[in-house]
Amino acid sequence: MARLNVLLLILGIACALGVVTSQHKARKLYVELQKEKDRAQQMDVEWGQLQLEQGTLAMPARVEKLAAAQLQMQTPQPRQIRYIRLDSGMVTQQ
Repeated sequence: MARLNVLLLILGIACALGVVTSQHKARKLYVELQKEKDRAQQMDVEWGQLQLEQGTLAMPARVEKLAAAQLQMQTPQPRQIRYIRLDSGMVTQQ
């Protein structure tokens, strides 16, 4: 009878340690999950900011201004514009 009690006591302690270990792991995983959710939210905010910045940087007026200032480009005069018409794979100039 005493052996059975000792065996049951050891099994009870092992089960209790198993429960404590499982709860500890679950809490660690939950904390990690929350960190990853926060990180994902930060990345979403950064993505939105980058999209806004890209839209601002690619505005036609800004591109034209930079082309004129940094590359000394200018809009061609109407007489300088040539139209090319493609007919059956043949290039003709008008």
